[in-house]
Amino acid sequence: VTGGCVVLYAISLLLSGGAVLSGGLFSFLAPSGRSLLVLGASGQLPVFELGHWWTVLSASWLHAGLLHIVFNVMWIRQLAPAVGELYGAGRMVIIYTVAGVVGFTLSSVAGETMGWIPIPFLQGAQLTVGASAPIFGLLGSLVYYGRRTGSSLAGNQAWSYALPLFLFGFIMPGVDNYAHGGGFLGGYLAALWLDPLRPERV
Repeated sequence: VTGGCVVLYAISLLLSGGAVLSGGLFSFLAPSGRSLLVLGASGQLPVFELGHWWTVLSASWLHAGLLHIVFNVMWIRQLAPAVGELYGAGRMVIIYTVAGVVGFTLSSVAGETMGWIPIPFLQGAQLTVGASAPIFGLLGSLVYYGRRTGSSLAGNQAWSYALPLFLFGFIMPGVDNYAHGGGFLGGYLAALWLDPLRPERV
């Protein structure tokens, strides 16, 4: 997962050419919107205007700047091994993917239907990328694991990460809150589907 994100970030910079942004802290080494659109950025514009429905699957692997990918990779490196240990490595990737699809689907639909709301963080996204939706999905899977096993430690630890990150999204401009909420829900539902305590068939 980490390798895929890093490789695609490098490709997005190469495709940007001279259009790489380097203005402020958050836009330092930011790929151009065009390169992100080509590689599979999601949101209202790609999904509803261009008909690129598959971008709800690809957007989780793209990032909008150096700081963006550094923070997301740090979270992946912290959460993915824990989820992989509880559910298995293959199931962790499935949870990551499902959470991204649910998160970016919700964000794109909100961008299409909620654009009239005057509050920016409730409008949905026109163009969106990042691993934060599946990261919230990993947190959702840990919350489910805590509820399923009765382990308050796992669930409480996941909530202690998720709640401040949710609140941060309402304070910081440009954060895709619908993707975060949808990702959390998608991760929780994927964990329910991939219940690690259910006996498996041979």
